[in-house]
Amino acid sequence: MSRTDIEAVEEANTAFYAAMEQGDFDTLSALWLEDEISCVHPGWPVLSGRGEVLRSYALIMSHTEYIQFFLTDTKVALIGDTALVTCTENILSGGPSPEAGELGPLVGQLVVATNVFRRTPEGWRLWSHHGSPVLTDSDDEEEEGSG
Repeated sequence: MSRTDIEAVEEANTAFYAAMEQGDFDTLSALWLEDEISCVHPGWPVLSGRGEVLRSYALIMSHTEYIQFFLTDTKVALIGDTALVTCTENILSGGPSPEAGELGPLVGQLVVATNVFRRTPEGWRLWSHHGSPVLTDSDDEEEEGSG
């Protein structure tokens, strides 16, 4: 049974997040196109080109002890050799704590993401990733109270 294009895109999208969770930089690198890529992490400026984008992931991986993504609201749109995936990243992460060898407190974060894939002879590859934080009611209350 052959996979549909949408299933193949969903698989590539899942592999992207799995590589992040596992801290597998080589797999993550292989999932991106070779040129003309871009990435926006929440709160970061636009990163363009393979060097800048992959350096950002190396930096994130080196400073993140634990990260897990629970994807919800995933939608795939496909036009020709381009696929657009939108989803909500429910992120649980933690960094090193001051006590050596122990994981610091886990932090939850909600990010909406758009991942654009292009079809290549090697399969679907990331062209662009854009993540934007989702403000929750508690974020609004904190901002109002701090003004």
